[in-house]
Amino acid sequence: MPFTAIFGGTFNPLHIGHYEMLKSLQADENIEKIFLMPDKIPPHKVCDFLAEDEVRIETCRLAAEDFSKAELCLIEFEREGKSYTYDTVLQLKKKYPETEFAFVCGGDMLISFDKWYKHEELMHLMPFIVFKRTDTDPEAFSEKAEYLKKRGMLLTVKEDIINAVSSTYIRNNFQKSKNLLPPEIYKYLSDRRVYLE
Repeated sequence: MPFTAIFGGTFNPLHIGHYEMLKSLQADENIEKIFLMPDKIPPHKVCDFLAEDEVRIETCRLAAEDFSKAELCLIEFEREGKSYTYDTVLQLKKKYPETEFAFVCGGDMLISFDKWYKHEELMHLMPFIVFKRTDTDPEAFSEKAEYLKKRGMLLTVKEDIINAVSSTYIRNNFQKSKNLLPPEIYKYLSDRRVYLE
């Protein structure tokens, strides 16, 4: 059965690393749809500067226009409080009972997976699709992947290795970061001086 991929993130900003993941998901025959889902209140991150909701939503909308399988999903903006993945997945399953979901994340998130809210329950709710980045520690990744598989996680590791792009670097050095952002998104953020104030 084809899956709908849940691709969530802070997207502060959405950069070429995210685009590389979207390209890989777009090319995956097992995925029929991609929910591009900005976090409302990211629970895991303490951020130096979080762009306004409308900015992060609009950049996700712009990105979704470039991929036929992608669509903007704002389910985390329908409820109050922190955007815990476990709560979001339950909400999506209730809203789309006929849909088979798979959750997308980067290798760094997998390594820290046991710090996630209700991670034990979450790992049994759906399969996971994981991308390694060029800065992913291969030993730590392999150890955690094997550990989670033994605990029952259905885990697919994509062959595509994603360029490690630092959102913090982009926020702090926006004018030097044109090559780290998709052109339309760079223009949108630049026109609004989101990371230039």
